[in-house]
Amino acid sequence: MSSQKLHLVIGGRVKNPQGLEFVDLDQMDYVGVFDNYSEAEDAWRSSAQRTVDNAEMKYVVVHLHRLLQPELP
Repeated sequence: MSSQKLHLVIGGRVKNPQGLEFVDLDQMDYVGVFDNYSEAEDAWRSSAQRTVDNAEMKYVVVHLHRLLQPELP
């Protein structure tokens, strides 16, 4: 039985472009949930490209499957 590997792509303004502390959680951009990393990476890349000139905006891929089933590799 294979397990589903969900990935969440989110973005928003960060306090420091080197970090991951988001400024306003109410203004987060929830791009979507994807069932494989390749699709999540494509969505992340597309979103990040739209805001490339804004150093305060950052998009990330969250590996939801690692949170939901931490015992899996």
